Amino acid sequence: VLYKENIGKATPTPVTPEMERVKRNQEIISSVLYKENVGKVTPTPITPEMERVKRNQEIISSVLYKENVGQATPTAVTPEMERVKRNQEHISSVAYREGLGKATPSPVTPEMERVKRNQEQISSVLYKEHMAKGTPTPLTPEMERAKRNQENISSVLYSDSFRKQVQGKAAYVLDTPEMRRVRETQKHISTVKYHEDFEKSKGSFTPVVTDPITERVKKNMQDFSDISYRGIQRRVVEMERKRVDQDQENLTG
Repeated sequence: VLYKENIGKATPTPVTPEMERVKRNQEIISSVLYKENVGKVTPTPITPEMERVKRNQEIISSVLYKENVGQATPTAVTPEMERVKRNQEHISSVAYREGLGKATPSPVTPEMERVKRNQEQISSVLYKEHMAKGTPTPLTPEMERAKRNQENISSVLYSDSFRKQVQGKAAYVLDTPEMRRVRETQKHISTVKYHEDFEKSKGSFTPVVTDPITERVKKNMQDFSDISYRGIQRRVVEMERKRVDQDQENLTG
């Protein structure tokens, strides 16, 4: 209390760039002095005994933590608690976005691309070097059977899912000018191909063997045609004669 009473009123001074620079220099100097004062140490290998002691310490710490935890009464999550939790998440998200400063995007130069590719290649090489050798296992008939069963099950599930999605739905395809042009082109190509095949086979024919049965059937068909034609012709002549007689009667009457 006496200390606070003796402190007078002070005028706050703004933090200038020069003060910021001095503060950073002090931090760098402190870090350098700390590293210089740290002496050299001799690394000791981690022995199995040290690993065992470390695991025991972790187990003991876990047991002591569980023993020190008292019994608690669980509380139900009420709608009010859910609302407060969501509000806190929204506030945290808004505060985080407000605290983000503006950044200047830097272009990706060829040198950066080269370094990135080198890092990927080094990572791939180190990954392959650290991979242990595996022992190949032969494909037994049991494994083949299980593989086929899995494929059949996958196919059945896919078919069921596809049928549920597509069943009762029509597939709509837009009739664009490009599709109409392709369709017309296909028609022209088909027509040209048809005429080309027709012209090639125009002067050729397939000979048919003439046997007595074919000749008899052909003659019978010709006779039927002649009889039918003559019968129709006779009826036409009779109708024409009747029409002329009717005209004569009308003229004389």
